[in-house]
Amino acid sequence: MGLNPYPLFKKLLFKLDAETAHHLGLYGLDIVYRLHLSRLLFGRPVSSPVKVMGIEFPNRVGLAAGLDKNGDHFAALSACGFGFVEIGTITPRPQPGNPKPRLFRLPEAEGIINRMGFNNHGVKHLLRQVERTKFNGVLGINIGKNFDTPVEQAAEDYVLCMQQVYSHADYITVNISSPNTPGLRDLQFGDSLNDLLSRIKAEQRSLAEQYGRYVPVTVKIAPDMDDSAIEWLAKTLIEHKIDGVIATNTTLSRDGVEDLEHGQEAGGLSGRPVRDKADHVLQVMAAHLDGALPIIAAGGISSPEDAVRKIQLGASLVQIYSGFIYQGPALVQACARTLSKL
Repeated sequence: MGLNPYPLFKKLLFKLDAETAHHLGLYGLDIVYRLHLSRLLFGRPVSSPVKVMGIEFPNRVGLAAGLDKNGDHFAALSACGFGFVEIGTITPRPQPGNPKPRLFRLPEAEGIINRMGFNNHGVKHLLRQVERTKFNGVLGINIGKNFDTPVEQAAEDYVLCMQQVYSHADYITVNISSPNTPGLRDLQFGDSLNDLLSRIKAEQRSLAEQYGRYVPVTVKIAPDMDDSAIEWLAKTLIEHKIDGVIATNTTLSRDGVEDLEHGQEAGGLSGRPVRDKADHVLQVMAAHLDGALPIIAAGGISSPEDAVRKIQLGASLVQIYSGFIYQGPALVQACARTLSKL
């Protein structure tokens, strides 16, 4: 067990606007990491190895994409107790994202609304950061399309990112479910998805031969689908031999937060308010996949009990984002310890 100074830092950070606090918090973690204080403050990471997609994960609890878009802080974040970290979403070219303010806390609900819009420094910056960081943990890299790339040409952006990150990633996530890039979620359906996955798998085969190693590909999906759409998506992922699915991204729903300050801001809602929707998608997806490929569950994990429920509903691994903002490394450690006993 560590000293857990996070509640004090949280009070200070929450006095600032959310995006400023986001950056300062990450730089603070970097300082702690460089001073070799992570273990003292946050505790020894839980060791409970599990093999998923052919990868040995030190424990089942990962960091979801979005917190470290550019790969600037992932070693410091990993030292908070995560069994794996996913960086990105990264796009081929740098882009500023949507106008500020674009990140909003809903403390009463332990929720966050963001409309960041894939703001990032581009894939080449991320690669430089990964190459200069000494890191022996499990690293996922989440890829997307530039906002001004037509949806009909989206596959070009995903393939380009795959080519760039393949040799540096333990797994690659294809993000087709952010609500903040116009048209992106259309890629989850019909011919658009079949065409994209065909291109992705062809490129994966080519890159595996080129580098002599197979890097699994996962697809991140939205929580805002009906059961028939989830069933079709599950069958499609199986047909294309995708290696895993991440369920889920943020929601467009405002159920339960509509009367809160910032509750009606545009963007994707994450945190505790998305838990039930994410759990439902997870349960339906798991039923239709029937073990054909593993699920990484994300969305609304605010306690060890939430993490256990994700595993019971069919997930192999879990990812945390908003819960980490509200509770810090203590939540990561608590979830990992509890899941290690299953």
